[in-house]
Amino acid sequence: MDLGDEKIEESAGYASKLERGYSVTPWQVTGVVDYNKIVKDFGTRLITPEIIEKLQKFSGIIHPLLSRGFFFSHRDLDLVLDAYGNGENFYLYTGRGPSGHVHMGHLMPWFFTKFLQDTFGSRLLFQITDDEKFLYSQHLSLQEVEKYAYDNILDVIAMGFDPKLTRIIIDTKNIQTLYPLYLEIAKRLTFSTAKAVFGYKPSSNIGMIGFPAIQAAPCFLPSLIEKKPTRVLIPAAIDQDPYWRITRDIAEKMGYYKPAQVHSKFVPSLELNGKMSSSRPTGAIFTTDDPETIESKISGAYTGGQPSVGLQRMLGGDPDACPVFWYLSHFFDDGKDSFERSLKCRTGNLLCGECKSDLTTQTKLFMSEFTRRRDQAKNQVDSFLYEENPFD
Repeated sequence: MDLGDEKIEESAGYASKLERGYSVTPWQVTGVVDYNKIVKDFGTRLITPEIIEKLQKFSGIIHPLLSRGFFFSHRDLDLVLDAYGNGENFYLYTGRGPSGHVHMGHLMPWFFTKFLQDTFGSRLLFQITDDEKFLYSQHLSLQEVEKYAYDNILDVIAMGFDPKLTRIIIDTKNIQTLYPLYLEIAKRLTFSTAKAVFGYKPSSNIGMIGFPAIQAAPCFLPSLIEKKPTRVLIPAAIDQDPYWRITRDIAEKMGYYKPAQVHSKFVPSLELNGKMSSSRPTGAIFTTDDPETIESKISGAYTGGQPSVGLQRMLGGDPDACPVFWYLSHFFDDGKDSFERSLKCRTGNLLCGECKSDLTTQTKLFMSEFTRRRDQAKNQVDSFLYEENPFD
């Protein structure tokens, strides 16, 4: 078949579907995202109670990030679980683009990835896309990206992934491993597809245009490691889905399973609207923030409360519009505590200052322990890095 005429099945029409009041790309999220619309626009499927029940049979619990709807969408998660039930193991694959320090938003998919690793004993490939961040950045040098890569690796290790089951791939360091797969993938992807999916322009550098094939390579690396077709499940935010859509289009033609995904929503900024982002540091809590900085950011956070104490007591607040409540609900409160907090807020029996104080206390405690684990990780880096025979 002429590769220039290959049919693109799942990725067709992606760019044209983004002009609906919001825009979601792997590099930028703008507007207020309607997650029901994005499932339709991207062609994914909602995670159903039946899928949650299947997962619960293996784990014994319903993970809070599922019960609270943070992970909401998928591609072939049900197939992966069914195959596992029939004795077929799968790999996990996720990653990080090292353009700055890690913030709490980045940690959320990693929490769920660790839960999956602990539940299924899955091997995990964690890709550090230092090449991507150099190619896409207008101001970061390769040396600066390398420094962030090392810094971010400490966060990955601090998450507590099993060192026997986890390998970190650094694109610029492991390119010899990735390159043969990259070539096979790149040969099957056309520029017209990449342009339609990612919106490339004539001014886009050629490194950017070729990068999606590098990010696709770890989807098929487990099959080479295991010497047989091996399923891969990718936990990541929904903005990364375009990479896997084009990968899925060519997977079976290359003799591999289509990579499966489980998609998360975006973590809100502490400021009004938008997602937590490294480019807006006042709205993000980083793992490198000191206690004083954490307190200052939370103190200045936007809330769903009323302009005055009197109005709050009279009218109540709106926890659904409050990032402070969101962080307490998703990071620290259990289901009962979150429900009670929501009820008190709506009835005017809880003030925003109380929630901010609770979030400050809990976040400081969390970051204190996480910092301790980051410091320990400095002595563990070598044991996590990908080698020629990674799991021998």
